[in-house]
Amino acid sequence: MEGGHRIDTPRGSIIQTGKTSCKLVWNSGFGQNMTNAFNRKQSIVDSEVLRYCRPLVPHITGMLEKSGTLGTVVGSGEVKYTVPYARRQYYCTAQSRPYDAQRGGMWFERMKTAHKNDLLRAAEKG
Repeated sequence: MEGGHRIDTPRGSIIQTGKTSCKLVWNSGFGQNMTNAFNRKQSIVDSEVLRYCRPLVPHITGMLEKSGTLGTVVGSGEVKYTVPYARRQYYCTAQSRPYDAQRGGMWFERMKTAHKNDLLRAAEKG
């Protein structure tokens, strides 16, 4: 490397190969390590979303709440409530119930408002 420069980073290296050309060399495990880290963080966020939503979901028989647990593949980035009436309960009902003022429609939006910083901290720790 006559007169060339090399910059090493955790992700890889930049090597000057001539007066005006450079070569970018990625570390061999960087892609897989980053994918694993993102997947781990996504699993944590999905689990926390289910946990924080649990006390906000309308609850008479418990099936709506359980459908969120059963319908969600933790780590996929999608939390799904799969009972046929979930959409109606989410969008077309009041945001509180006579039996529990916390439980009602739009539970995910209300959870985000209340626990946004908690979700961000959990993802950062992951």
